[in-house]
Amino acid sequence: MEIKNLFDEAAYRDIVQRIEQLTPASNRVRGKMDVSQMVAHCARIFDIPNSGKPLPRMFLGRILGPLMRPFLYSEKPWKQGLPTAPYLKIADQREFEKEKAALLQQIQQFYESGPGKAGRYPHPFFGKLTSDQWGKSMWKHIDHHLRQFSA
Repeated sequence: MEIKNLFDEAAYRDIVQRIEQLTPASNRVRGKMDVSQMVAHCARIFDIPNSGKPLPRMFLGRILGPLMRPFLYSEKPWKQGLPTAPYLKIADQREFEKEKAALLQQIQQFYESGPGKAGRYPHPFFGKLTSDQWGKSMWKHIDHHLRQFSA
């Protein structure tokens, strides 16, 4: 699996195009979230690098984060059913078009802010990431979920 960097224009445009292919009727091939929940979850993830402020570090992340960090951006695909932090879980019903627009806005903000802003503050679980690691991990996360819906 080739890992792309979301700061790369071609990778950014490809992700946007794949998101645009999603519809409220998109069926999942694995997982528990419906398509609206998935796009809401992905948008919420971007709150981390887009926040512009440091977020509190998780205790468990201080211990396990450095050990698990390389899996974020390695070429090895993520396994299905990995644990998700409670504040990133989306269990309620969501309005698809609203959530899709929010995700596209978050991705655009991340891309346009550029690598200079990414990596300014540590990830709450994984700790310090370089801008390259941020770009690759954010691409890999979205790719993981888009594949969940064959996009």
